Amino acid sequence: MSGWRECSLSEIAEINPTEKLAKNTVAPKISMENLQPFTKKPNGQSLEKYNGGTKFRNGDTLLARITPCLENGKTAYVNILKDDEIGFGSTEYIILREKTGLSDKQFLYYFARSDEFREVAIASMTGSSGRQRVQTEVVTQHKFLLPPLPEQKAIADVLSALDDKIDLLHRQNHT
Repeated sequence: MSGWRECSLSEIAEINPTEKLAKNTVAPKISMENLQPFTKKPNGQSLEKYNGGTKFRNGDTLLARITPCLENGKTAYVNILKDDEIGFGSTEYIILREKTGLSDKQFLYYFARSDEFREVAIASMTGSSGRQRVQTEVVTQHKFLLPPLPEQKAIADVLSALDDKIDLLHRQNHT
């Protein structure tokens, strides 16, 4: 693991990055129902008036922060918007965005799906039973080993190719 270094998620990713979307603007919405357990791509979107919620762009990772959605693996990589389009969704998402030169956007998605990350997130949950939420500060400050950027890209490329093959097989089975 030559070149790997210890860091926190907040060092290599923008957490809930700021985007501007005026109230009542019709925009793509990716709701929690559009995230399928351990499935990379959201299974759709709707056009709705924006009245609140998290905002994101293509390349961002949506991570459910509420129980039982996080435990069930509801994490998605946004790639269904138009270029420079801003989408929105649940207030129960944590949005992860790459920091150019430090992290790879697809690697961040796969890291957010990893057992290591999910265990830390689940252990940080607080609140009444049935409505527990991840403490964003805990997961963003948790230390982990990060590979160098070229290795992040290589890891993400392999995993992405496998996800694409799985997606193709699902579509073929459906047909």
